[in-house]
Amino acid sequence: MSGRIAEVVVLGGGVMGASVAWHLAAKGCRDVLVLDRFPSPGEGSTGKATGGFRTQFATEINIRMSLLSREKLLRFQDEVGADPGYQPCGYLFLAADEEQVAALRQIRPLQTGLGVPVEEVTPEDVRRLNPAVRLDGIAGGCFCPIDGFLRPLDILAGYTAAAARLGARFEYGVEVTGIRIKPDRPTRVDTTAGLIWAGHLVDAAGAWAGEVSRLAGIEVPVTAQRRQIAPTEPFSGLPEDMPMTIFLEDGFHLRVRDGRVLLLWPQDHPGADPFDTSFDESWLPGLLERAQARVPCLREAKVDRPRCWAGLYEMSPDRHAILGRVPGTDSFWLINGSSGHGVMHSPALGQLMAEMILDGRAHSLDTHPLRLSRFAEGRPNPEFHLL
Repeated sequence: MSGRIAEVVVLGGGVMGASVAWHLAAKGCRDVLVLDRFPSPGEGSTGKATGGFRTQFATEINIRMSLLSREKLLRFQDEVGADPGYQPCGYLFLAADEEQVAALRQIRPLQTGLGVPVEEVTPEDVRRLNPAVRLDGIAGGCFCPIDGFLRPLDILAGYTAAAARLGARFEYGVEVTGIRIKPDRPTRVDTTAGLIWAGHLVDAAGAWAGEVSRLAGIEVPVTAQRRQIAPTEPFSGLPEDMPMTIFLEDGFHLRVRDGRVLLLWPQDHPGADPFDTSFDESWLPGLLERAQARVPCLREAKVDRPRCWAGLYEMSPDRHAILGRVPGTDSFWLINGSSGHGVMHSPALGQLMAEMILDGRAHSLDTHPLRLSRFAEGRPNPEFHLL
């Protein structure tokens, strides 16, 4: 058998693939090879992430993954040897009307029952939590103090370095050109760096996951969705510990990072290339109109146009991750489709993937809601578009 052999080959060296590599190595699997198409770490979606972390979700599986990830973030320095930058500044969701308030109230028993300290807030509470917000058009909302921020590239660097210390290998600038799966045999992976045989193959390719799995003749319903971010020039009008503030009416949200305000307004920008990350200038006027009307002090802030960027979410049909072995295969694994929650859930998902591969099943959480087959079964996770 020509070519190289590895017990586990991970396709994708972003934060998800690096988390898988470290968790595998930490459990004793040292023959791990991670391949990434970009020439250096952090050039995919991880490096474009804004670094939010929240436990406020509307399904049990997402809440449990956030809580598991938070436990691991609190131990990250001791276990991984790096600071993940976790800052519990809170997430503040703002409702525009009583209907949105009622919808948030409806899911609160699930959240609090699982241990999330979320609280309903009035406009007066909003004034205390974020005095910069204009209260006109705000009916209330919710706030959770253990939500907040993390540092995506620091988490990536921490996992990569720690996995490498345990023997995992990372190779960059390597494209996968073909995948051939046969029962009871290693999986053949053709790459621009030569032929590789994998005992287990993990698709951790983020927004490109569907393209990678298609090389093996497997359809994985993950699509790329562009999201744009506009940072201001250095601005002292908002504090660094301001909570992530999200207007549910249209998804406009903002946070402060390194002395700049990051402004975000989710809008689809379809084009001929679904993986295009060029910045669309036509988005800025609508963004600034919302920002300046809702947070008046931002009228004094200037967008730093050369620093504006776009990144890709890896969207699944129900906006939940896809995790586990592909049905009908012995050793082809998916860790995809986190739909904008990849960095925050990467500690939990990496642990669960390592358990599945090495222990035969995940035991830290019940991952049944994340199986690929849920879509063919007509049993996707329920969507709650406000969160």
